[in-house]
Amino acid sequence: MTIADAITELSSVLGERLTTSKSDRDIHGRSETYFTPAPPDAVAYPETTDEVSQIVRICAAHDCPVIPWGTGTSLEGHSLAIRGGVTVDFSRMDKVLAINQEDMDVVIQPGLTRVALNDHLRATGLFFPIDPGANAALGGMAATRASGTTAVRYGTMADNVLALEVVLADGRIIRTGSRARKSSAGYDLTHLFVGSEGTLGLITELTLKLQGIPEATSAAICAFENIEAAVQTVIMTIQMGLPLARIEFVDTATAAAFNAYAEACMPEKAHLMVEFHGSDAGVQEQAERFGELVSEMGGSGFKWATRTEDRSALWKMRHDAYYAILASRKGATALVTDLCVPISKLAQAVEETRADIATSNIPGPILGHVGDGNFHAILLVDPGSKAELEEAKSLSDRMVNRALDLGGTVTGEHGVGMGKLDYMHREHGEAWGVMADLKRTMDPKNILNPGKVVRVN
Repeated sequence: MTIADAITELSSVLGERLTTSKSDRDIHGRSETYFTPAPPDAVAYPETTDEVSQIVRICAAHDCPVIPWGTGTSLEGHSLAIRGGVTVDFSRMDKVLAINQEDMDVVIQPGLTRVALNDHLRATGLFFPIDPGANAALGGMAATRASGTTAVRYGTMADNVLALEVVLADGRIIRTGSRARKSSAGYDLTHLFVGSEGTLGLITELTLKLQGIPEATSAAICAFENIEAAVQTVIMTIQMGLPLARIEFVDTATAAAFNAYAEACMPEKAHLMVEFHGSDAGVQEQAERFGELVSEMGGSGFKWATRTEDRSALWKMRHDAYYAILASRKGATALVTDLCVPISKLAQAVEETRADIATSNIPGPILGHVGDGNFHAILLVDPGSKAELEEAKSLSDRMVNRALDLGGTVTGEHGVGMGKLDYMHREHGEAWGVMADLKRTMDPKNILNPGKVVRVN
């Protein structure tokens, strides 16, 4: 029983939809960040749940690892085939299966991206609100429990997945949850798989909550003389109960990167980017109150955007932030941090992180979805410098431990993958061992995305 035997058998099932070409394998062996490439031995392109089940059954029989792949936008090495095996690319399973307009939910396949889903929904007056920035596949977003810019109002993927269809490690197909908005029937298996990063099963269908497109939307950007004033404005806004749809922070270095990458003409200062959703009157009132608060905190350059094209330009700039920051240091790769702390500890976490980076030899612009206490430092390193990578890892280590000391978490939205494995015991204690027990029970051969989230051998 070998990986080669599994590939031979899979070829008879999938034909040309199983490839061992170097180019395809290389594409599926790359990470968006600093991890060393780790291509699979083959890439499979299923079109149905039954085919996914067949793939897993065959791989299980030959002890062949199976790695799920959406669009490859994850940042912690989630989709790397570090033990070889077969990558299951869900790009051909990208259909909208049912829109239940009156119930405000939708049934989809995992390879559908969030942008494609919202394009499909446009005529219904509904939309799917979770926006991680990248045009990620929704199966991958569920698998990593993603969130993003709108989580402060609409929650994370964990709050918006009603039901799943999942292929288990032995090839069985199960359904979890239902279209009902609540249930007390047994264990909550849906939320066991949301955030499991493909280590317990492969998601082949999702039922998602939808929201009504708001009557009015207004966005704004404003500058602050220092990080402290911007972060305190965020904290006061949240504590006042203003119903923000988005509130994003970028520091001076990120603003400079925007200017160079997108010709943004922003003052090189810390900025907040906000958005309100609601009725015309409600949005106007919320915007006015937020504007007053910004003035009280010394903010300046306050600019509102109510036209769709202006708002789209503003958020495209934010969505492209990672690439703008990468471009600010030619040839660099990045170690991307992902901290989340209680909102009352946000100012301390950001300021201590900024001071720590300032004493280092590498740049690390800071930005994030600060409305829920989540922020990132993009630590830019020369890919050929082991010393810089070690310095970045040391910075990241101090940031992670700082977040835990403040009652936070090592990852607010990017997930564990390989990058955060070393911190899981500190955050979860014996509960991490329970996670490993679940993995051993559900995947005794450890074929599903091995080496991620837990350590079982």
